[in-house]
Amino acid sequence: MLFRKKITPQCAYCVHATIVDEEEVRCRRKGIRRSDDKCFFFSYDPTKRQPKRAKAVDFAKYEDYDYSL
Repeated sequence: MLFRKKITPQCAYCVHATIVDEEEVRCRRKGIRRSDDKCFFFSYDPTKRQPKRAKAVDFAKYEDYDYSL
């Protein structure tokens, strides 16, 4: 859901922000801010968002006959 409409505003995903480290960003409008802050000027940039990884499938629950034809 990288391009979903209802994104929680965070400075880490904003067009105006540049990431300094994991906890701080540099905003063109507000200066140094925490990455989970938000402000009135928030504009979503989907290229800055790292989607969560999908969980690996547990194949241990399958038997050998599940893979045979």
